[in-house]
Amino acid sequence: MKKIGILFGQESTFPQAFVERVNEKQEKGIVAEAVHISRVIQGEVSDYAVIIDRISQDVPFYRGFLKNAAIGGTAVINNPFWWSADEKFFNNALALKVGVPVPRTVLLPSNQHPPDTNGNSFRNLAFPLDWEGIFNYVGFPAYFKPFAGGGWKNVYKLNDMDEFFKAYNETGQLVMMLQEEVVFDDYFRCYCIGGKDVHIMQYEPRNPHHLRYVVEKGPAEKKLLDLVRDYVLKLNVGLGYDFNTVEFAVRDGVPLAIDFCNPAPDADVNSVGQENFEWIVEAASNLAIRRAKEHKPGQMNLTWGTFVGQAVAGAAITDTLASAAIPKKAPAKKVAKVPAEK
Repeated sequence: MKKIGILFGQESTFPQAFVERVNEKQEKGIVAEAVHISRVIQGEVSDYAVIIDRISQDVPFYRGFLKNAAIGGTAVINNPFWWSADEKFFNNALALKVGVPVPRTVLLPSNQHPPDTNGNSFRNLAFPLDWEGIFNYVGFPAYFKPFAGGGWKNVYKLNDMDEFFKAYNETGQLVMMLQEEVVFDDYFRCYCIGGKDVHIMQYEPRNPHHLRYVVEKGPAEKKLLDLVRDYVLKLNVGLGYDFNTVEFAVRDGVPLAIDFCNPAPDADVNSVGQENFEWIVEAASNLAIRRAKEHKPGQMNLTWGTFVGQAVAGAAITDTLASAAIPKKAPAKKVAKVPAEK
């Protein structure tokens, strides 16, 4: 008997529906349940052929458990080793390499020194930074957010330099990135399951959370939806995510990937709506069953993206120049004078 487990936290609707859906399919030799952990011994093989991870981003103990299970052969969805190394700024760089447009973005050091460091730890860092070049590249308005964060925590919308430095002084030891604002005509949130199944949802991020999937406008053109689908697949295959969402803001007909590092994305029926909920429960169940059937005991059963695969093979990373991947934008207004760092 091959067991499929789901590891979850505070969410209620998706985990139960997922377990019920897998079991309703009555696949011979396959059963689903909530993961039960009574001990974690180094190198001990897990009872689960497949585990859907919905919580380890918030619980480091679970991340350790999943890595231990994976090295024993469990197919963990998503790959816990990759997720531990992943962050949003790197994803933007990879997007450019695979030909997916993203907003202009820069990485910034934390405003305060990390623990156990001092000024000598940053002798390779220019002081002050090239603030004028940074602001001219990104422009204002801009968004300021953690380079590896999520859930809209510590996100600022900034209109000028003064607002930037005020916000920067509030971010403490967080490593942040500054990103151009995209004034969009359309916005999409897309589920991607197994690197091949894509569900495109019209989305309005400016609405209250429970109304973001309620969009009072007609359907988008097929040509645009086909392009969005192509970008979703490129990103997820490159990153190696089995279960992810990708968000696009469409400016002048061009979809720009805004947020595509969501390996435990919202799947609650009360926010995504019944139709979208039905799709994600069915797609996730089919993926888990497929991975259980493909499971090979004692072997590595994780998904690795083409970025990692190319590196292992010694092949060149897809060479898509940034200038070709980013839509043209009018130059930002020059900054006359940049104040010193505060």
